[in-house]
Amino acid sequence: QVQLVESGGGLVQPGGSLRLSCAASGSIFRLNTMDWHRQAPGKQRELVARITGGGSTYYVDSVKGRFTISRDNAKNTVYLQMNSLKPEDTAVYYCKLISSAGHYWGQGTQVTVSS
Repeated sequence: QVQLVESGGGLVQPGGSLRLSCAASGSIFRLNTMDWHRQAPGKQRELVARITGGGSTYYVDSVKGRFTISRDNAKNTVYLQMNSLKPEDTAVYYCKLISSAGHYWGQGTQVTVSS
């Protein structure tokens, strides 16, 4: 069974930074694609960033130049460095593991950007 645990969320002021972490455990292949999604109140969940097993990355346009996804394969951990945060970044952020056996979600971590 795969477990994904997000951490690093919190309350920050506009322009601030946070780094989210997602640690995967269980019987998994270490080089799976991993995503960060977010869901704001009243809005649909959206893909924010993706990193493949080969290291290719994708970002939704609204976060390009501000967010960086990375991974530490030895730790089965993916990170999302978030800089220049805006109030519209406020959401619950979810880690997602995509494997040949299925998709797995973390419990989410709250990010609130407010003065």
